[in-house]
Amino acid sequence: MQVVADRVSVEGPHGTLLPQTSLTVAEGELAVLHGEPGPGITAFGLALAGRLRPDTGTVTVTDGDCGRADSGDGAGRAGRTDEARLRALAAVVDSPGVSEPDEALPLRVVVGEELALAGRQAGRAAVERWLAEHDCAADAGTRFENLGAEPRTRLLADLAACRDGVRLLVLDRPDRHTSEVDGWWMVAHEHAERGLAVVVLTATASVQALLAAPARVGRLDQPEPVRCLREEVASS
Repeated sequence: MQVVADRVSVEGPHGTLLPQTSLTVAEGELAVLHGEPGPGITAFGLALAGRLRPDTGTVTVTDGDCGRADSGDGAGRAGRTDEARLRALAAVVDSPGVSEPDEALPLRVVVGEELALAGRQAGRAAVERWLAEHDCAADAGTRFENLGAEPRTRLLADLAACRDGVRLLVLDRPDRHTSEVDGWWMVAHEHAERGLAVVVLTATASVQALLAAPARVGRLDQPEPVRCLREEVASS
């Protein structure tokens, strides 16, 4: 499975939120997109996940082992996306105002809500079992805002990845919670190793601190994503 965003732009009420930006990512790959803090970079993530229709450009999804697709010139064209397919296969993780949990809730409640969203058992016993399996039982009553940055990102990514049919994770600015890159990079890399396509949106971390050359908002020619897929996963 490959997702191709070609010349995607989004207009806001007071001007351009997202200038034309292209990005391609496939299952087993990790791409980082860097931009300025604000709603523009989130708009790209939502368009990539089929939650927002772009004003120009396209977001398309293809199956199989595809080369990089050429979607043609999307400039000045009403946005077309494979919206229904993308919504079914993509999860947007920890996006402010979209999928970010209520910071005042205890962890057990956040996990229960996410399990219910995934269509899984979400009763007390199921939540306690999930927390124990993820070494978080001791934090069950902790307010979500008091979790560390790395466990926060890991928990939300793991919960999103357990939804049926999810093949694309979009992590929205995990760098806003910490100046340390290693934690969220490890989480993203592990999910790509397992075969998911993973895109991390960043805005606060410096480009120099990132562990791979990032794609940039407002650019069409982008560096290749990092290939992470484990050999045994690729051959299964």
